[in-house]
Amino acid sequence: MTITFITGAGKGLGRETARRLTDLGHTVLIGTRDRAQGEEAAAALGARHVLIDVTDDASVAAAAADVLAHEGRIDVLVNNAGVHGPAGGDPADLTGADALAVFQVNVVGVVRVTNAFLPLLRRSDDPVVVNVSSGMGSLDLTHDPDRPESKVVAPLYTASKAALTMMTTQYAKGLEGVRVNAADPGYTATDLNGHTGFQTVTEGTDAIVALATEGPGAGSGRFVSREGETTWP
Repeated sequence: MTITFITGAGKGLGRETARRLTDLGHTVLIGTRDRAQGEEAAAALGARHVLIDVTDDASVAAAAADVLAHEGRIDVLVNNAGVHGPAGGDPADLTGADALAVFQVNVVGVVRVTNAFLPLLRRSDDPVVVNVSSGMGSLDLTHDPDRPESKVVAPLYTASKAALTMMTTQYAKGLEGVRVNAADPGYTATDLNGHTGFQTVTEGTDAIVALATEGPGAGSGRFVSREGETTWP
């Protein structure tokens, strides 16, 4: 039985990933910082809720201890929790506090959770980490006038996702025996973009689910969209 822990799984892409993986036979652990939301999602999907705030060391440590006590290991970690931060307007209006708030979740939170859960992953025969990144962090896509990524001004979100994809390659190189990949959901209708995306949440989770269900021997350090593996720039 594959045991999968998903952060930010109370709604949107995280919840849909949880639903799909549960349907595929995974034992899914829904990680949220909102207890009521997480418990509702877990009850609806046949999963288990684990309280976790990815910005808080003590909360992440407590979540890892909870999983150790109940499941004893995880096979797949999906780092899905993310925030958008300020979008549009004049970048000159951004503050250091704005930047810290976005990077605290989208980048530092991934480091915090991944490192806390590594002992649980190392108990798996085939440990996998999936970082939910974005084409918004791609230099190529954000400069391509035919792509929706080029129409958005969101300096902190785009910079944080660029950092996350690079961090993915570094973890893939440095973590022996653990597959670490990044998923680009594409422009998906979620709360993060005010439901302006043209993809459904099911379409947006295609790459995440694909990476979470690959067999042993699949590659590491890749950036994968629902169309397949993409380039990093």
